[in-house]
Amino acid sequence: MKTKAAILWDVNKEWSVEEIELDPPGPGEVLVKLAASGMCHSDEHLVTGDLPFALPIIGGHEGAGVVQEVGAGVSWLEPGDHVVFGFIPSCGRCESCSTGHQNLCDLGAILGLGRQVDGTARHHAADGTDLGLMCMLGTFAHHTVVNEASCIKIDKDAPLDRACLLGCGVVTGWGSSVYAAEVSPGDVVAVVGIGGIGANAIQGARLAGAKQIWAIDPIEFKREKAMEFGATHTAASLEEALPLIQEASWGKMANKVIMTMGVGDGSVLASALALTAKRGRVVVTNIHPAAEMTANVSLLDVTLMEKQVVGSLFGSANPRADIPKLLELYGKAQIDLDGLVTKTYTLDQVNEGYQDMRDGKNIRGVLIYD
Repeated sequence: MKTKAAILWDVNKEWSVEEIELDPPGPGEVLVKLAASGMCHSDEHLVTGDLPFALPIIGGHEGAGVVQEVGAGVSWLEPGDHVVFGFIPSCGRCESCSTGHQNLCDLGAILGLGRQVDGTARHHAADGTDLGLMCMLGTFAHHTVVNEASCIKIDKDAPLDRACLLGCGVVTGWGSSVYAAEVSPGDVVAVVGIGGIGANAIQGARLAGAKQIWAIDPIEFKREKAMEFGATHTAASLEEALPLIQEASWGKMANKVIMTMGVGDGSVLASALALTAKRGRVVVTNIHPAAEMTANVSLLDVTLMEKQVVGSLFGSANPRADIPKLLELYGKAQIDLDGLVTKTYTLDQVNEGYQDMRDGKNIRGVLIYD
C-alpha cells in the first residue's frame, strides 16, 4: 500500500514528507493506521547526529493508532484494536522482561538498525530505497508496520491524541521520579529541563508526595507551565537554584535531582550534584550526544556524601503495565495529559513543529493524522 511519511535522508537536513510504499505485515508484525504522534526531542537527535542511527529513516517513536491487519502468529491483536507503541519493544521472554525490566528488553539492542526484527524492511521510498524506522516504529507516518512486541493494547475509549504521549515522554518522565529516583513523601526534588519529559517528572514527583518540586529551566514559559503540573518553586538555572534550594531546604538540599534537558551536557553534572543532598540521587534521563565521553564531576563529593548518579531509560518502567495504569490516572484526573499538548500539527508541518520546539514554544507538539 502507499502512505505518507516524514523521512530523514541525512543529518542536519529537514524532514522530507513523501509518499512511500508499505509492505504487508510479516510474521509477528502488525499494520497500524496512526492517529497521532508526539514530537519528542529524541527525533531531533537523529537530525543533529547525536543518535547515530542508520539513515535514511522514518522518524517518530511516540504514536498511537488502530490495528488494520495482523501477520501470521499474532494471536492477541486483531483489526480494530487500539494500541500505543512502546518506544522500547518488550518481548516478554528475555531475562530483562521476565524480571520486570521491560524497558531493557533485549530487542532494544537492534533499535539503531531501524529494521524489523528479522533484519528486513517493510517501508520503501518511491525509488525503492529501504527505509529505517526510529525505534522500529516510524510514527511520523499515516501508516506503519511494527513488531507485536512494540504494541500495548489500550481501551478504545482512550483518546489516541493523548494516549500517544505515553509511548515515550509521559512514562519516561513519570517513571524517572517514581521508579528511578524513588521519590518519597516529603522529598525535595529538582527537575532540570521542563519539556515533555521534565513536565511528567514533575507530575510523578507530585503523585509520589514530594513536598518541594523545583522546576529549573531558562525559558519563562516552561517555568510557568511547570507550576501547572505541580512544581512548587522555579529557577532559571542550576546556579540560580543553588542558594534558593539551600535556603528553602534549611541547608539539606534536594533529595532527588532529575536531569531532563533537551540535550544532556556532562559539564553540568557537578552542578547537579551540588544541588543534591547527602545520600541523594541524580537521575540522568536526558540523552547525551553519543560522542560525549567526559563529565565534570567531583568524585570526592560522590564518595564523602554518598551521592548516587543513576541512568534511566523509559523511566525504568514496565510499559505493558504502566501505560494502561497512567491512562487510568488520566481518566481520574490524577495526571494531566491535555496540558502537555501545546500545539498540534499535520504531518506536512513536521519541520515547523520542530522549529517551535527549538524555539522553546512547546511542552509537546503532536502530529494529528485524522
